[in-house]
Amino acid sequence: MPRLQAALSMSSLEPITDPGRSPSSKQVLLAEIALLLHELHPDDRYPPEPRLDSRLDRDLGLDSLTRLELMARLEQRFRIEIPESAGFAAATPSDLLKALHGARPRGTIGVSSVLELARREHLELPVAAVTMIEVLAWHAERHPERVHVHFSGGTADGIELTYRALQGAARRVAAGLQSHGIGPAEPVGVMLPTHPDFLCAFFGIVLAGGVPVPLYPPLRPNELTEYWHRQAGILRNCGARRLVVDDALYAHRRLIRSLTGGVEHLLTASGLSSGSAAYEPVAAQPDDLALLQYTSGSTADPKGVMVSHRNMLANLRVMGGFIGVDASDAFVSWLPLYHDMGLIGAWLGCLYYGAPLVLIPPQSFLLRPERWLWAIHQHRATLSAAPNFAYELCVHRIGDEALEGLDLSSLRLAFCGAEPVFAQTLERFATRFARHGFRADALYPVYGLAENTLGLTFPPPGRGAHVLHVERDRFLSSGHVRLSEAPMTLPFVSCGTVLPGHELRIADPDEHELPDDRQGRVQFRGPSACAGYYRNPDATRAFKRGAWLDTGDLGFLHEGELYLTGRVKDLIIRAGRHLHPQGIEQAVGDLPGVRRGRVAAFGAAVPSAGTERLIVVAETRLHDESERQALRLRIQESVAGLAGEPADEIVLATPGTVLKTSSGKLRRAACRAAYERGRLGSHTFWPMLAVLGRGALVAGSVRAGRLGALAFSGFAWLALGLLTLPALFAVALLPTVAARWRVVRGLLAAVQHATGIPLVLTATATLPPSPCIFVANHASYIDALVLVLALPRPVTFVAKEELARWPLARMLLLRFGAVPVARFDPARCTAVVEEASRSGRDFLFFPEGTFKRTPGLLRFHLGAFAAASKAGLPLVPIALRGTRSVLRAGDWLVHHAPLSVIFGAALLPNPDAEHWPETLRLAGVTREFLLAHCGEPDSGSPELGP
Repeated sequence: MPRLQAALSMSSLEPITDPGRSPSSKQVLLAEIALLLHELHPDDRYPPEPRLDSRLDRDLGLDSLTRLELMARLEQRFRIEIPESAGFAAATPSDLLKALHGARPRGTIGVSSVLELARREHLELPVAAVTMIEVLAWHAERHPERVHVHFSGGTADGIELTYRALQGAARRVAAGLQSHGIGPAEPVGVMLPTHPDFLCAFFGIVLAGGVPVPLYPPLRPNELTEYWHRQAGILRNCGARRLVVDDALYAHRRLIRSLTGGVEHLLTASGLSSGSAAYEPVAAQPDDLALLQYTSGSTADPKGVMVSHRNMLANLRVMGGFIGVDASDAFVSWLPLYHDMGLIGAWLGCLYYGAPLVLIPPQSFLLRPERWLWAIHQHRATLSAAPNFAYELCVHRIGDEALEGLDLSSLRLAFCGAEPVFAQTLERFATRFARHGFRADALYPVYGLAENTLGLTFPPPGRGAHVLHVERDRFLSSGHVRLSEAPMTLPFVSCGTVLPGHELRIADPDEHELPDDRQGRVQFRGPSACAGYYRNPDATRAFKRGAWLDTGDLGFLHEGELYLTGRVKDLIIRAGRHLHPQGIEQAVGDLPGVRRGRVAAFGAAVPSAGTERLIVVAETRLHDESERQALRLRIQESVAGLAGEPADEIVLATPGTVLKTSSGKLRRAACRAAYERGRLGSHTFWPMLAVLGRGALVAGSVRAGRLGALAFSGFAWLALGLLTLPALFAVALLPTVAARWRVVRGLLAAVQHATGIPLVLTATATLPPSPCIFVANHASYIDALVLVLALPRPVTFVAKEELARWPLARMLLLRFGAVPVARFDPARCTAVVEEASRSGRDFLFFPEGTFKRTPGLLRFHLGAFAAASKAGLPLVPIALRGTRSVLRAGDWLVHHAPLSVIFGAALLPNPDAEHWPETLRLAGVTREFLLAHCGEPDSGSPELGP
C-alpha cells in the first residue's frame, strides 16, 4: 500500500521537461509502472515490485499494448518523444530509463517539400497492365527516380524508395528466392515491419513466381511463443516452407523453427539480396495469385483470401477512378502492411496511380496518434485512411498542446472503414479538428472486405458522412427501416453505393433478395471478387451463395446506399429482438469510467429459454464499490436506450480482460467463450419468463413472415396471370388505342387493389395539354405497368427495338400504340416524334434504355431530349420510386413495398437556342429532377450517353 500511495503521489506531479537531468526520472518511471500494475490487478494484495532490472514481460507481466500505454504516459509526463527503436526494444525499466535520457523534446513540425517535386509531374496510368509486375515495370521504366514511398518513423525513418530502387531490390530478392529453389505459385510468408524490406520482399516473391503471405510481426522478438500460438494456423494452412523475417527475428531462428514446424527456410531480405545469382523473369498471368490475404483473428480455422492480379487491378482501377486519384495526390498511412487496407488501399493503390506515399509504423501511431496528423500537415497529404477507433483515439488521446500549429486543410478524403463506422465518432472528430483546417466533408466512410480484394461501396466524394436515424423498436424487432426523428432512434452511417461494375444485394436467410429498407445479409459479386479461400473448401462453400458471395455482414439499402448494421455471427437475438453489439459497445465506451475501446457485448445462449442473454463486459479502473455501482447504472441506462431493455448482466472487468485480434478488433466469440467458462466474472443463467415468452412469439412471427413473403409473391403473380388473358383480348380486339388503354388500366388497378401495394401519385405542376414528351427513370420490369396506372391519358411508349423481334410482342406493342426505336438513333426518335406530334399524340421515353438490378440512374440516351428540342414539345420528367423494391431484375419474387410516381413541371425548349446545347440542357435538368425524387444514386452522366 505505501508503494501504491507513493506511485499515486508521484504520478500527480507536474510534467518534467528534462528527464535526463531530473533526479526523479527513476522514481517517476517506477511509479508509473506500479500504477499500471495496480490498474491491471486491483485486487492483487501482493503485486510485483518494479525494479530497474525487472523484466517487463516475465517479472511484471506487461504485454505489448500495456508497454505502449506506459510509453505514452511517459512521453506525456516528460513532454518528450522517446526514440521508437529504443522504446519498443526495452526489456527492463532500466532500458526505458536510458530511452528517456535519449529522448528529444516535443517540437513543432513544419511543412516538408520532400514530395512536392514528384507531385507536380503529370503521369499516365498503366492501363494496359494485366499484372502488378507490369504496373511496377511501367513506372520503373518511365520515371525511375520518382519518389514512391517516404518512410517516417521507426528504424527506416527518412528513407525514400524510388520506383527504380523498388524494382531493383525486388529483383535481387527474387533472384535469391530462385537460387533457393522456390516453386511456381509457392506461398512465402512475409513477417516484416513497416520498412523498405517489406515492399522489396513482397514484390520479390511475386517476381520469382511465388505468392506473398503477409503476416504481422511480433512487437518484440522475446514474445515469440505467445505470438506463434496465434499465427501457426496460418502457416500450416498456406503450407509456407519459406518465411522472410527481419534481422531481429532471424537471431531467434532456432526457436522459430521449433515453433513453426513446416517452415524449412528462414530468410531475410538482406540475405536474399546479397547473393550473386541473376534474376530469371517469370511469366505471370492475370489469374495468377498476387497474394494470400488472411483475415484477422483467423487462428483455429484460418481463411486465406486468394487475390489474383486480375482481382487486384480491377479493384484498384475502380476505386481510384471513382474518387479521382492521380499523381498529384499524396497518401499518409500508418496502417499495417499485413492488412488489406494498408497493403492494397494505401501502398498498391499509390503504386498504380503514381501518388507518393508516406508510411508510418503502426506502433508510432498507437504511441503518438498526433504523429499521423502531423505527417498529413507536413507532407500536405490529400488522402489518408484509418478504422473508426483511430479517429476516436485522436479525439480523446491528443492534448491541445500537441496540436498547436497543425493544418489539415490539404486533406480531401479521410477514409474510414475496416470496422463499424459510428456517427458520433465522425462528428466528434470533425468538431475537434475543424479549428485545424479539417473539413467535415472530407470524412469518407467506406465498406470493403478482403474477399472483394478491398473496396466494395464508396459514397460520392466530397459529400461527407450521411447518417440515417431509424426507429429503434421496429428495426430491432423486425429489421424494417422506418426513418424517425423521435428520441429513441438508431443512427446508421452510409457506406455509399456499390462501385461500378460490381453488384450488391440484401438477402434473407432463405437467399431471397430483400427490397430496400429491410435488413438482411450483404452479398456481392463482380470482377474484384476472389475465387475463395486457399486450401479451405469448406469455408469457400459456405462463402458462396449460388452466383453471389456472402460477406457475413448485415445491412440494408436505402436509396441505393448501403448501411451496415452488424456481423451475422455477432448478432444477439434476445427475445426476438436483433441487437447489434457495435452500437452498444460504442455507447458504453463513451461513458466516464469505462476504458474506451475496451467494451464487448455478446449473447450468451440459454437453451431452455430459446433465446440469448445480453452480456456487456466493460473494462474500468474504478475500485470503489459505490463508484462501480454508479457506473453499472449508467451502463444499464445507456444499453436500455439502444436496446429498449437493460442488459442481463454487466461485467466490470479489470484492464486487459477484453480480448482483441492483432489489428485491434474485438474477439467477441473468444470473450463469450471465456465468459461461459467463468473467466470474465460471476454469472447466473436464470432465464426470465417474460423473455422466454416474447422470444418464442417473435421467433414464430419471423418464420411466419418468411412464409408470408413467399405467399404474397405467389398471389401477386396469380392475380396478374388471371388478368393477362383479358388484357391480351382487349389489346387484340378493341378498335382504338384509347379503348385498349382504358381496359388494361382498369385490369392493372384491380391487381393493385388485390395485392394492396400502395401507389402515391404526386404532381408538382399541371400537366401540359397534348402533345408532349414524358421521360421516366427505368428500374424494374413493372415500370411500364405502373405508368399506365399513373398517367391520366394514353401515351405512345417509345420501346427499344429489340422487343419487337418476337412476332407476338411486336403485335402487342403496335396495338397498344408503342413505337419501336433503336436506342442509339436520336435522329430516328426525332423523326418519329415530329411525324406523330402533328396528330397530337403524347410520347413516353425511358432515356436509360434499360435497367440493371443494382440501384442507380444510368447514363441517358439523348433521343428524347433531341426530339423535344427539335419538335419544340414540352418535356415532363416522371420519377418512379419503389418499383425496384417490388420486383428487381433477375429476381422473380414480388415484394410488398410502396410505390410513388412524381410528375415534374414541364420543361419548355428554348426555340432560340442551338439544338445541341438545348438537348444537353433538357437532359441535365431532367436528370436533376429524377435524382432528387427517384431515391437512387447517380450511376452516370447525361453528357456521356450517345
